[in-house]
Amino acid sequence: MALKFSTGLRNALLDAGSFQDVLANGVMYLYSGAQPTDPDAAATGSLLLKITVASGAFSHGTTTNGLNFGAAVAGVLPKSTSEIWSGVCVAAGTIGWFRFCANAADSEPTDADTVRKSFDGSIASSGAQLLMSSVTVAIGDTRTIDSFTVTLPAGS
Repeated sequence: MALKFSTGLRNALLDAGSFQDVLANGVMYLYSGAQPTDPDAAATGSLLLKITVASGAFSHGTTTNGLNFGAAVAGVLPKSTSEIWSGVCVAAGTIGWFRFCANAADSEPTDADTVRKSFDGSIASSGAQLLMSSVTVAIGDTRTIDSFTVTLPAGS
């Protein structure tokens, strides 16, 4: 299954340009359960953890501890190699999907929203957009994302 971009993200990319600029200093939320049909839909499942730089405190609308991407090569945009993407689990469960959100003035993306700039993807130990060695978490566990890329497919 491919990454799913929200209406707000698609519009911003068409209007403003750079994927990196639109999502600069963003945050990633990891949830239990099944991924919603699209990123415009309300979040499903329970929030298990929030990924920031080095598990640091994150406030929407500021640049503190927000996630960034590195330089694209051959249509592949990696996470910034200078950042440690991690988070501390706030609930126990099995991680099923993520929502990466641009740094906006709003808080956790629990509601349906066609303006929010975000993208969703599945999480599993294999066959998903975000691979993790273990998707089972307990309260207080720290999870680190060592590798993450967004790929823009080549034309045929």
